[in-house]
Amino acid sequence: MVTSPDLDHGSILRESAAAVRHLARICFKTGPPTHIGVELEWTVHDAADPARPITAARLRSALGRHSPATLDATSPAEPLRHGGRVTLEPGGQLEISTPPRPSVAALITATEADIAQVTDLLAAAGLVLGRSGIDPHRRPGPVLETPRYLAMRAAFDRQGPAGRTMMYSTAGLQVCLDAGEPEQVADRWAAAHAVGPPLLAAFASAARHAGRRTGWASARMAAWLAIDPTRTRPVWVPGRAERDPTASWAHYVLGAPLLCLRRHTSDWSAPPGVTFADWLDGALPQAPTTDDLDYHVSTLFPPVRPRGYLELRYLDAQPDRDWRLPLAVLTALFADPGTVRAAYSIAAPVAHRWSAAARHGLADPALAAVAAALLDLALTGLPRLELPADLHTEIQRGIRRRRAATERREQ
Repeated sequence: MVTSPDLDHGSILRESAAAVRHLARICFKTGPPTHIGVELEWTVHDAADPARPITAARLRSALGRHSPATLDATSPAEPLRHGGRVTLEPGGQLEISTPPRPSVAALITATEADIAQVTDLLAAAGLVLGRSGIDPHRRPGPVLETPRYLAMRAAFDRQGPAGRTMMYSTAGLQVCLDAGEPEQVADRWAAAHAVGPPLLAAFASAARHAGRRTGWASARMAAWLAIDPTRTRPVWVPGRAERDPTASWAHYVLGAPLLCLRRHTSDWSAPPGVTFADWLDGALPQAPTTDDLDYHVSTLFPPVRPRGYLELRYLDAQPDRDWRLPLAVLTALFADPGTVRAAYSIAAPVAHRWSAAARHGLADPALAAVAAALLDLALTGLPRLELPADLHTEIQRGIRRRRAATERREQ
């Protein structure tokens, strides 16, 4: 018997207008853009044999009191020393989610300390964190089997193998930015999408999977693009007559099929093709609640997802400390309204080229040129982040290395 303490909470929703009002309240929380967050994922490997499968028991032993409930139902799931929380993806990928911080420097300091703590915990168990956006050594395979993950797998299996690759083999880097003041939200929303393809290309790290070259610069993004587009395609599309961000997001959410239905059993499968809008219209015996709507939103995976803030989900995991580079780039690009507009203007010509960015990365000349211009813009704005001198120099050098890579690709 599987239970969830949140199964019965929330107000009953009886019409789409009420659902839209709820989404408007929770998904775009406006105010001065002052906080930054990051969520870091890694594949986890045996230190001596990275192709060796990792078991749930081994991860549970390594993480101890920091184990998430999905790994150990009796765990207190204690946060790390600097507030980061450990979660696990279904293939055993480890994620650290940080509390938001008021500056990039504070975020980097706290996150590096939490990464060091996790690294030490894993090292004691003979485990190490991966260095790329997809497992370069192992074929996809489950480590955690929860009702949610079983329902997800069943739904994705109807469309092919990409769902299992995404669930069990991929690792991403998510940067979280405030939505901004009411008059800034539309610009920040559009720019967050537009810079996605060129920055995906610039920071692609997932070319090798399960012991072979994949033919993709980011096989991680290739997997995402190959699963259900109603829950993974971008919400904002260049050239389309756009509604305001809240209306666009509500349309996306209500039109997406249910991925799973939480129950007091181990079977959370949802009837195929039933959307949340259908549920509101009476397609299921019991009316949905606001809590059901919130949970449905958690099963949607577009490149940019509004969660009160903007969650930019399109970057591959980076090796070692290089995660700081795209974090600094995006924070610099979104530091003020003028830079946001400039970034959008630079990126707009390639804003639709998600598949090309995943396939070719910086080998695509147009993407390489736009990525170079965005990195230049970020370097110009880097002083606004007020990083400590040593950190500023280190990140500046790292961004310039990426900038040099775009030049080599353009030639």
